[in-house]
Amino acid sequence: QVQLVESGGGLAQAGGSLRLSCVASGFTFSSYTMGWFRQAPGTERELVARVTWYGGDTYYVDSVKGRFTMSRDNAKNTVYLQMTSLKPEDTAVYYCAARYRYSVTPDYAYWGQGTQVTVSS
Repeated sequence: QVQLVESGGGLAQAGGSLRLSCVASGFTFSSYTMGWFRQAPGTERELVARVTWYGGDTYYVDSVKGRFTMSRDNAKNTVYLQMTSLKPEDTAVYYCAARYRYSVTPDYAYWGQGTQVTVSS
């Protein structure tokens, strides 16, 4: 049974930090590119950060560059999103997701249930 379980969300003040974690099970984690997405009310879900299956390549959406860092630990089947200098506009539900390294589409096959991040001004 595939599972992605996020944790670490919560309430933070603007300028503060949070660290999200996502533990994967039920599939070969090291063969999957992992992404963190977020969705705020009334908005479309957006890709925030992505790390390749081997961890050698990362992507960040412009709005979080220099503030967020994504990493993975294949030995622990876990990805992290370190969020610093948080802004109220970072408020959203954050989801981790997995895409097979040989997928012929850009779609992510597996999704977590999401964790709420709320940043107060």
